[in-house]
Amino acid sequence: MNSDLTAPARRSDLVVDGRTASGSVQRDGWALRPAVAADVEVIAELRATVMRADLERLGRYDEHRVRQRLRDSFSPQYTSAVTVDGALVGCLTVRPADGRLWLEHFYLAPDRQGRGLGSAVLRAVLERADAQGLTVGLNVLQGSAARRLYERHGFVMAAQDPVDVFMLRPPGAAGTAAHA
Repeated sequence: MNSDLTAPARRSDLVVDGRTASGSVQRDGWALRPAVAADVEVIAELRATVMRADLERLGRYDEHRVRQRLRDSFSPQYTSAVTVDGALVGCLTVRPADGRLWLEHFYLAPDRQGRGLGSAVLRAVLERADAQGLTVGLNVLQGSAARRLYERHGFVMAAQDPVDVFMLRPPGAAGTAAHA
């Protein structure tokens, strides 16, 4: 087993080239910067906005719980803020666990969805995982449009339950958007 998986992840393990001295990654008009504790409320609100329709459809939306679940699991060590022109427009958490990387809390503001930003951010994370030879796992809500994004990048369903679809992407898995 790769010893890097049992040690705390370093920011350089999260993303790829283009890193600035501040630890940010910049590419084509967007950037990833390390999250800080002060981001938690903005990200909790973003989560509530992004997940509301899917959670309501599944009969699981709770205005307080949707935010509190993010607060309870927020880890600045593994989280990056997605920014455009310096404004936080999304986030993602990449956590090492169980011999792989787990992609969690990947949210983009609704006005940033469907324009290629999610694919660009996901590609950056997957390039780094591929370079390290790591499988990436995630779960997505049943019926969520986000599942198509993940499938385009080589994720396949590993298991499901009435609420979640659990997906995996082995290192180097080719998706239809892998080189788009």
